Parts: sequence; structure tokens; C-alpha cells
Amino acid sequence: MSFKDIKGHTKQIFFLQQDLRDMRLAGAYLFTGPEAIGKGLVAKALAKAVNCLQNSSDGCDSCISCRKIENNQHPDVHFIDKGYSQEIKIEDIRGLRQEASLRPYEARYKVFIINDAHNLNDESSNAFLKTLEEPPKHSVIILITDKPALLFRTVISRCKKIKFSALSAKELEGILRQDYSVDEGPLHYLAFFSEGRLGCALRLKDRDFLTEKNRIIDYFTLPSRGPIQENVIKDREQLRYDLQILAGWFRDIYLLKAAGKNTRLINQDRSQAISKLAEFYTFEALDEILREVSDALFYIERNVNFKLLVSQLCLVFEQAH
Repeated sequence: MSFKDIKGHTKQIFFLQQDLRDMRLAGAYLFTGPEAIGKGLVAKALAKAVNCLQNSSDGCDSCISCRKIENNQHPDVHFIDKGYSQEIKIEDIRGLRQEASLRPYEARYKVFIINDAHNLNDESSNAFLKTLEEPPKHSVIILITDKPALLFRTVISRCKKIKFSALSAKELEGILRQDYSVDEGPLHYLAFFSEGRLGCALRLKDRDFLTEKNRIIDYFTLPSRGPIQENVIKDREQLRYDLQILAGWFRDIYLLKAAGKNTRLINQDRSQAISKLAEFYTFEALDEILREVSDALFYIERNVNFKLLVSQLCLVFEQAH
């Protein structure tokens, strides 16, 4: 995928192409913005564009260099991707520094893409600073993060910052409809739940997520739920996904109660149930529920007991009935 194929981020791509045309590429870029909105796609497209054999500021996607980069097979394009919550250790940065000290093997520029750069620990951050203070020639380093506040300020100050934003729900609906042929039934929920993050929407589009999200809502909120199932609480990512679904559900109830029938619901497929629940719940109960869901989303990023967390949340739901 080249710059011209990326949906949204027009302004950010313009600035990067301007750097290319003016031959003033920064030694290091910092891409910030919400998770799963395409920062990584833009970083990879930049790697193509700086090394395109057709000298295209877009990247041609057809020359051998662009094809190798697309397939993660280019010897001069390197990725550090340890996973969203795994530390980037000093050994990773030492490897980057060693590789950056060498001339490109076949490209014009070596490109290093560090995903989830907020996971640099203190030791690796300090080592990385030495690289940024004396940027290697013929190299471009791209840091990607949705949590720039966790980076050393000294690291941030030595990078050219490019801030990315999520698409609007309407824009995302249009892309999913036109480019990915998503059915109208799930389209609205998918666009709203993904909060303008195309990457998130693409991960979900081939799942039966309407059935999935309704199962999750019913499991957590119906009094007949029964004992807490182990598979509900064993996985951090699944629990975060469940809580985001619950936040959208109770958001719909709250807004319909406050604003009336003109409210645009996320869960349009269950509008009748939401109307009934808007009459049932008090604002005080909804405030408490939304606060508990928000707190739970905060605490799952810490080493808390998931079973106790879910038990407390379910207790709040039951007391609201």
C-alpha cells in the first residue's frame, strides 16, 4: 500500500511528501495518535517512498524495492514490534544502533520503524538518545505510539512530530462500504464502535460481531447470568473489548434518556430494548455504571485480579436493577 492508497491522513502525508520533494527528511519522526488508525501503514509507505526505484514520492508499489518492503523482506527496512504491552529492551536498541551504523545494503535509506515506542524502558530510552543525538546518515527512524506522554521528553524533542487523528464515523462508514463491501446491517455499529479507527474495524469486519456483542451485553447485564465464567476473565484484550462494548451500551441508554428519540444510537439493532431501559434506569444509576466501567478499563491495564474486577462490575449492574 502506497501513500495514494491510504484513506485519510491527507495532511500528514502531504507534509511527509514535502520533506521528500525538498530532500530534507528528518533523521527521526514521531507518529502519534489513537491506536489502529493507520500510523503503521503511513510509516511503511514512507519507507517505500524514500527507496522507490521509480523515484516516486508516493511509492510505486511495483518496483522490486516497494514489493520487498510490502512483504517485510527488504534488508534495509527494519521493524521493532514487541507487542502492545511488551518492553522494548536495550538489546533491541543496541541492535538498531549497530545496524544503523552500517551503510544501506541496497536502498538509499535504511528505515527503522519502532511500533509502540512508549514501551521503551529507561535503559533502552537512554541508549536510544545517543542514536538521536547523532543521527546516522542514510537512515530514517520512525517511532509510532498512541501514548507519547510515556516517552522521555528528550526523545520527543529530537523527533519531528506528526500527529494523526481518527476518521469520523461517517468517513469510516463510507470506506467500509465502498472499499471493503461491509453489509449495511453491521456497518453502522462497526464504524461507531471502532471510533474512526480503520485498523480496528478491519480486524472485526469478518467476525459475527453483532451476535458477539449482544452475547456480551446479555451475559454481563442480565440477572440470570449465573456464575462468572473463567473464559470471560482470562484474557486482558478480551476483557477490554467486552468493557468497550458495555460502555457503548450504557452510553446509548444514557443519551436516549437525556436527549430523546433523536439520539443516534450505536446499538441501533437493539433500539427497542434501549428505549425500555432508558425508562427503567435512573440517571444516578447510569452515572454509577458508567463510572465503574470506566474505572474497570483503567484498572485492567494494571495487575489487578480480573475475577474480582468483573465481580464488582456485575454487582453494580445487579444493584441498578
